[in-house]
This record gives sequence, C-alpha cells and structure tokens, in this order.
Amino acid sequence: MRTQATPIDQDGLARQAEFDAKFAGQDDPWRYRSSWYEARKRALLLAALPRRRYRSAFEPGCANGELSAELAPRCAMLLSADFAPRAVALARHRLAAFAHARVETRAIPRDWPEARFDLIVVSEFGYYLDEPGCAALARLACASLEHDGTLVCCHWRHGAEDMRIGGGAVHARFAQAARRASLEAVAHIDDADFLLDVWSAEPSSLARREQRWRDAER
Repeated sequence: MRTQATPIDQDGLARQAEFDAKFAGQDDPWRYRSSWYEARKRALLLAALPRRRYRSAFEPGCANGELSAELAPRCAMLLSADFAPRAVALARHRLAAFAHARVETRAIPRDWPEARFDLIVVSEFGYYLDEPGCAALARLACASLEHDGTLVCCHWRHGAEDMRIGGGAVHARFAQAARRASLEAVAHIDDADFLLDVWSAEPSSLARREQRWRDAER
C-alpha cells in the first residue's frame, strides 16, 4: 500500500539527520530502558492486548526496538520499521535473539508494507507526522488489519518541539479511521501523561470469548 508523499517525506533527509543526531553517542535517547515511566507504559500496552498471541505484527517507528523486543514473544512474526539508519541498526541488535523478527528501513506512511497483520502497534510515532500524514497512517493501519486484527495507538499527550501535531490529535485521527473501518474500541487509558487506545476487528470481549460469562452464571 502507498500514499501520496507528505511533508515528512519531502524533507525526509533533514528529519532523518535529526533523528540520527538523537542517537549520536547514545543508544537510548528517550531512556526507554531505564525509565520506570516507559517500562510501566509498555506493561500497560501489553496487558491491554486482547489476545495472548498474534500471527503477524507490525510496529512502525520502532526507534531502538525496546517495545518490539517485548512484542516479539507474543508474535509468530514481527516486522518493525524506522527511517533512521541508526535506529534500525540498534533495533536489529535488540531483536537479534528473535529469529521471527525483522527490522526494515522504511519511511512511513510512504513505504507502508504490502502485507496484512493481525496486530499493528503505533507507539510514540504519529505526532512526528503532519495532519495529512497522520490521517494517511491511520487509514493504512486500519486497511492492513486482518479480519480478527488488533490496532494499538499510544502517545505522549504533552507537547515537544519536534512534534508536528499533538498526541490527542493523533488519537482523534485513529479513532475516526477505526470507526470508518468498523473496529470496536476495546481499551482506553487516559493517563496523566499518555493516551492508550486499542481497537479490534473482533466484536466479542475477551471474557466472552473465554466463556467466562457462562462460568459466572453457574
């Protein structure tokens, strides 16, 4: 799947240099490994997934691969992507123990993969795009879900100088695309510092699928 070029694609080389500069001399510029805030956020995201295992997952904007490394044990296949070469190299190193995971250099949404997934995780990435780019990202994610797929969106809700739109605007775009794709909202966390939303193509809840309602009625 492809979209028309967006501003982030047109000045992609400048943005690529900007993100490579963040990794210059350090492999964890956002403290994904050392921050309890980041560890807690990942734990909440993983706990919010309605299924224990997924067949094929995609994480665009994977940075140094910390979240990807925690998604990998729950997926039969994982594709992670970033457009910064240094981030891609770090993510490949982080995921080296997982033979079923691969990391590719892709400028998303322009280089969206020609594949379908039953899990797509967009975490701390959407606000680096402008409004049209974010809308395209949301549409592509929804269009690439399998019939039983899960879509996850998680973003910092405060401002930062390198953000093109706010985290709230990202989630609004994804919610709109999810409604149009007839996805069900299955989880929402409105944290003081971040937003986490999960949509699913499966209409029934986890408890219903495990027949726990029937057990409770006995």
